[in-house]
Amino acid sequence: MAAPRTDDRRRRPRRLNYERRITLLAVFAGVPGVATALILLWAGDFSTRTRWTFAILLLVAWWVLLTALRERIIRPLQTLANLLSALLEGDYSMRPTSGPTDDALGLAFREVQALGQTLREQRLGALEATALLRKVMEEIDVAVFTFDHERRLRLVNRAGERVLATPAERLLGRTADELGLAEALGGVDRGRDGEGGRLLDATFPGRAGRWEVRTGRFRQGGLPHTLLVLTDLSRTLREEERQAWQRLVRVLGHEINNSLAPIKSIAASLRGLLGRDPRPDDLDEDLTRGLDVIAARTDALSRFMNAYARLARLPPPRPVPLSIDELIRRVASLETRMTVEVAPGPDLTVHADADQLEQLLINLIKNAVDASLETDGRVWIGWTLGAAGQIEVFVEDEGPGLPESGNLFVPFFTTKPNGTGIGLVLCRQIAEAHGGALELGDRAEGRGCRAVLRLPVGEGVGVAAGK
Repeated sequence: MAAPRTDDRRRRPRRLNYERRITLLAVFAGVPGVATALILLWAGDFSTRTRWTFAILLLVAWWVLLTALRERIIRPLQTLANLLSALLEGDYSMRPTSGPTDDALGLAFREVQALGQTLREQRLGALEATALLRKVMEEIDVAVFTFDHERRLRLVNRAGERVLATPAERLLGRTADELGLAEALGGVDRGRDGEGGRLLDATFPGRAGRWEVRTGRFRQGGLPHTLLVLTDLSRTLREEERQAWQRLVRVLGHEINNSLAPIKSIAASLRGLLGRDPRPDDLDEDLTRGLDVIAARTDALSRFMNAYARLARLPPPRPVPLSIDELIRRVASLETRMTVEVAPGPDLTVHADADQLEQLLINLIKNAVDASLETDGRVWIGWTLGAAGQIEVFVEDEGPGLPESGNLFVPFFTTKPNGTGIGLVLCRQIAEAHGGALELGDRAEGRGCRAVLRLPVGEGVGVAAGK
């Protein structure tokens, strides 16, 4: 036997809607009064015509009151429903008619109106923010791509169109593999979301070069999406390279001319002496003195070029455990022109290249002593454990302070008569090769300079408490 259907064995009674319930309640509320009035009307000493006339008038009045009561209750609710429906559809132009604001119904209309105003302002702000974002996206010179969970392109800006040499209409909907962007999206596939960026050498239909790739994840419509940002570094690198070559050629030309100019002048003078007839009596002395000057300038130029070659051939560091206390005291003892004071510090061990770090500190101390000799000041060196576990080695002097120049770390720039201009550059290269940094500044407590070498804890550089 077939099982009974669900709707046959469980039939729910059909409920009256809200409007009908209100009407029935109004009818039931008026029945006692109307019935009482009719009973009194028929019990009184009235004619039949009068009874029927008043009965009809009573029933008509009852019906009018029922209709008015229904309208007063149902119509405002319908108006509120229409207002909320308009807000739901994004239509904020509808406004309720003015009414009392000191009762419950007026308060409801006022709150709905305030809600509509708030939603309108929020929507307007969202539209303006979206328009601004779209304008920025179109104008920035950074290629931006958005892919959905199927790796299909959903958004691209003008820079992205230029990179792929294709309008957006022909790009949208295509996969990353079809667009040649699969390698750029590899960071997301390998779970490297949120990384600080990576470099990629790639050739696209519209442009080739070195790119900085940044990826991220977000959700839209409940589905995961991927954001891909490509920044062309080629032009920036070429501009930096061009400026570096200009600075290098300018400094090299200046130094070489400083040596060649006196050599050329002295050579011309000696040639003139040899061409005299009769020759002067002190010709041999003049020739010797001139050749000595030529030899001295040639040696200086040779030292300068050797210093440049040394700067260009700085080998990578070979870290070994070093005691900061022993290293600093040994370096301080190498200075013989004046006593370098050593400020005591914590017992620390750093992993660094001993020769390079020693050369760095020697250069800093040498510069500090050169400055302090001009003012008969002091020089001291010390170390401490700074923020985030960094080792900070400082060298301070009481010299005249730093010169007003932003070229302290420019290769071959020097303020010393016999300087090569590579000391500070070499020091900074050594510091950065160890994952650290070198900073120069004037002392806060008085006249002089303060140099700070910071060596962070990280790959290849470690800091630990000494034994």
